[in-house]
Amino acid sequence: MSDREFKNPYPDYDDSLKIFDPDTERLIPEIEGPLMENVFILLQTLEKHLASDIDWSDSSVYTGTSGIALLYMRFLDVKVIENKESEEKEKKDFLKDALSYVEPVIPYLRKKRFSFLCGVPGPLAIASVLFHRKGLPKESTDLARRMENLEREVCSPYSDCPDELLYGRAGFLFALLFLQKYLPDEDEFRENTIKEVVSSILTGGQKMAKKFKNTHKIPLYYEWHDKAYVGTAHGFAGILYMLLQAKKYLTQEDLDTLIKPTIDFLLTQQFPSGNFPSSLDNPSDRLVHWCHGAPGLIHLLLLAHETFPEKSEYLSAARRCSDIIWKRGLLKKGYGICHGVSGNGYAQLRLFQVTREEKYLYRAVKFAEWCFDYGKHGCRTPDRPLSLFEGFAGTIYYLLDLLDPLHSAFPAFQLF
Repeated sequence: MSDREFKNPYPDYDDSLKIFDPDTERLIPEIEGPLMENVFILLQTLEKHLASDIDWSDSSVYTGTSGIALLYMRFLDVKVIENKESEEKEKKDFLKDALSYVEPVIPYLRKKRFSFLCGVPGPLAIASVLFHRKGLPKESTDLARRMENLEREVCSPYSDCPDELLYGRAGFLFALLFLQKYLPDEDEFRENTIKEVVSSILTGGQKMAKKFKNTHKIPLYYEWHDKAYVGTAHGFAGILYMLLQAKKYLTQEDLDTLIKPTIDFLLTQQFPSGNFPSSLDNPSDRLVHWCHGAPGLIHLLLLAHETFPEKSEYLSAARRCSDIIWKRGLLKKGYGICHGVSGNGYAQLRLFQVTREEKYLYRAVKFAEWCFDYGKHGCRTPDRPLSLFEGFAGTIYYLLDLLDPLHSAFPAFQLF
């Protein structure tokens, strides 16, 4: 154990434990009940602090108001919550709550960054979907077009937009795929825009690979600030994961000659512990975060396993990721989803979705139970303590997702 995590106090899963009902696709009542109770306890606390401490100058999904809107949007889709609310006298208007945190910022958005998480596309895409749900198709379409038209700057040969997820083209690609998921009508303009962004990311990776061909000999190569990051936020894992989620826009040749060999190269970087380095040629086995390390790589490995089922190494590597996350995943850095316990729980939850092995759902539940005592373990207070990716809102999102374990998805990252 390092000074970055707490010792895991929980016994690991044994086969005598039953925590999931496959008939209802829900957790057993003894687990679901306390989980739902804590979702609403933490939500009440969040709302109390938001009333006085919200920072309207930050409209981002990552640390700002649009992340809060995305949380409320998730409440709209969890059927267990819907059933609970219908039993109460006053049903909470989650659509109204969601819009209240994104609609006011739309007139003040300024083009600085182009990703869903940290730029203009996030608020525009979320507001577009929410207006669609409210029955305002014109307003929804106008916002979607405003977002899609950013492609001209994102993919311009003169653009300094990076390819990574947090600030760059992969993050813009997520915004487009987000609209594809939630706006049901076929849209040829959006389809063509997605194709342009995918092509730009692949072209950029090939150009950089040629530049560094004597070093790594892989078909796609990416750097951010002159460093070849491996993880999800700035590196290979986030970019490749987003490309695989846009699989319908890739050719078989793209998959076989560009994507797969690059993922295979990343496999060679896995430490004996099961973790991954934060960047290529970095021997330090330190960070066990979604943004850097095994909790982010596991999502790529599992999607690669589903895309290329003939290669068993992806699932084996993902299982090793799970083990190191279970051992070192209760982070002193906090409870959040970017670099905290909730994000590490999502890794276990995703492995359960793919394998249906209760061992991994058990691990996800134990990480959630750790979060029930939010703020009581002596963790560091994040810079944006209420936010989706660093703080409180993200933890609530994770607990909420566990109420619907087979249909949950890591926010602003996983689509399917």
